[in-house]
Amino acid sequence: MNVITDTNTLAALCDRLATADYVTVDTEFMRESTFWPILCLVQVAGPEDKAIIDPLADGIDLAPLFDLIANDNVLKVMHAAKQDIEIFHHEGGVTPVPLFDTQIAAMVAGFGDQVGYETLISKLTKVRPDKGSRFTDWSQRPLTDSQLDYALADVTHLRPAYEKLRRRIEENGRLEWVEEEMAKLADPALYEVVPEEGWRRLKPKRNQPKYLAMLQAVAAWRDREAMARDLPRNRLMRDDVLAQIAARPPEDEKSLQRMRGIPKNFASGRLGRSLLDAIEAGRAVTANEAPTIPEPVELPPGASALMDLLKVLLKFKCDTGNVAQKLVATVPDLEAIAADDEADVAALKGWRRDIFGVDALRLKAGEIALAAGHGKVRIVEITPAAAEDAAE
Repeated sequence: MNVITDTNTLAALCDRLATADYVTVDTEFMRESTFWPILCLVQVAGPEDKAIIDPLADGIDLAPLFDLIANDNVLKVMHAAKQDIEIFHHEGGVTPVPLFDTQIAAMVAGFGDQVGYETLISKLTKVRPDKGSRFTDWSQRPLTDSQLDYALADVTHLRPAYEKLRRRIEENGRLEWVEEEMAKLADPALYEVVPEEGWRRLKPKRNQPKYLAMLQAVAAWRDREAMARDLPRNRLMRDDVLAQIAARPPEDEKSLQRMRGIPKNFASGRLGRSLLDAIEAGRAVTANEAPTIPEPVELPPGASALMDLLKVLLKFKCDTGNVAQKLVATVPDLEAIAADDEADVAALKGWRRDIFGVDALRLKAGEIALAAGHGKVRIVEITPAAAEDAAE
């Protein structure tokens, strides 16, 4: 088994792969007890080469790997790549460009919503991957042969799967769809941790300035402390405790210590004092400075029935177009379209507009209708006269 444990061997591999049209990439990592993922293995494969890189090996420098990941001339093929990209961004300051995420591409090619790796590989290559080592401790050394075989198979099976999937997408004229989604996925801003934006993870329902200002302050405190200590957010302080503090901010150390979910002696320690400072900062935020959450879309009378029609249209268009519904439009998208023809939603832009958005607006305007017959749904054009009769 080719396991790379030194920088020179890694550099030689990456030099060879730099001339490839594409490389398949996967990682194994641990993050149960840390804020940042611990990178334990990187698997790469090109047309000729395949290798496992051990980031935990003494003295190894991953700079040649990060250069390959950032190489504009080599396509990086990955499956469900978001967590892997987060690691490359944090560890090396790079994101894989250009990128081809086979999970997203499979959604474009009609394999359903968020198809798993094993399912996609078995459908495209007729090989069923062995996932027996999925739940393993990748930080332990030495790794067994079965662990290494499992890890390497993730990138070797991905080569023929990618080639077949890409051919299907090119034949359908949808490569631009995939490239549009890849540009979003590879955007470095997606992987920046901004503590002041941490409150959004809690998905608050209350749109009260004082509450949201306090929630922003204490959530930012948690993110900063969790990053500094390399601890999972909820191990430092649970979401429900942050929400409780935002709703009823404690005035002092004693009132903080009495709150449910606060560990013994927490309030009197450094963390408790820094949290109280964050609470004071939250109190100082004015209503105009406080963050806001979008108000729920107010649907016009009768819009619930329109929503049902839009859902049927979405399913029909995606079934006939062989594309995953989740990739085309969400329920909030449909609500926004039902309320506003000019809604600022993805479903009314780009390729999504072509496959669904245009007909969604036409359905709403009464220019088309949905009809059923012989066990199928179809779109029916409505004549102006019929539209007038329906309006009456």
